[in-house]
Amino acid sequence: MDAAAVTDLVRRAARGDQRAWRGIVDEYGVLVWSVARGFRLDEAQTADAVQTTWLRLVEHLADIRDPERLPGWLRTTTRRACLAVARDHCREQVTDDLEQVPAVHRDGPTDDAGPETSAVRHEQQMLVRRAVAALPAQQQALLGLLVASPAPSYAQISARLGMPVGSIGPTRARILARLRTTLETAGVYDAVPA
Repeated sequence: MDAAAVTDLVRRAARGDQRAWRGIVDEYGVLVWSVARGFRLDEAQTADAVQTTWLRLVEHLADIRDPERLPGWLRTTTRRACLAVARDHCREQVTDDLEQVPAVHRDGPTDDAGPETSAVRHEQQMLVRRAVAALPAQQQALLGLLVASPAPSYAQISARLGMPVGSIGPTRARILARLRTTLETAGVYDAVPA
C-alpha cells in the first residue's frame, strides 16, 4: 500500500470511518500477528498482545503525525505489548523450578550460551530477514499470510493475493526452496534435506 493510501486510511479511521478501520486491520493484521508470534508466548498471550496493539492504535490514531510510518509504529507497539504480556505472565508464575519460567527476549529466545552465540544468532536472523526482503512483494505477502495467526484458508489467501488456490502450495514450496538455497549459500545453516 502506498503512502497516500495509508494516509487516507488513517485520516478516515481517525474520523470514525469503520470501513477505513477494517482496511487498516486487513492490511496490517498479518504484520501485527507475525511480530507477536516471534515471541515465545502461548496463543492466548499472543492474542492479548495483538489486541493491546489494536487498542493502542485506537487510543493514539489521532496522534500519528506521519501515517506512512504506521507499519513501523505497529511493529514497535506489538513488540512492547508482547514484552508487557510476557513480563506480566512471569510475575504471575509462582515456582521454585527455574526451568518452568519462560525465557522471553526482545530478539527471540535466550539461552546460557553467552554473547558469542547471541551475536551469531542475531547475524543469522538478519540474513534471514534480508533473504525474505529480497523476495518479490507477492511472495513476501504469501509467506506473511501463511505464517499469520489465525491462519487464513487457501481460499482467503487466493482472494487476497489474486492467485489460484492450486498454485499456493507449489509457490510456497518454490519460495522455501529459494530461501533454503540463499541461506545455505550465506552459511546460515548446513544443507538440510527438503
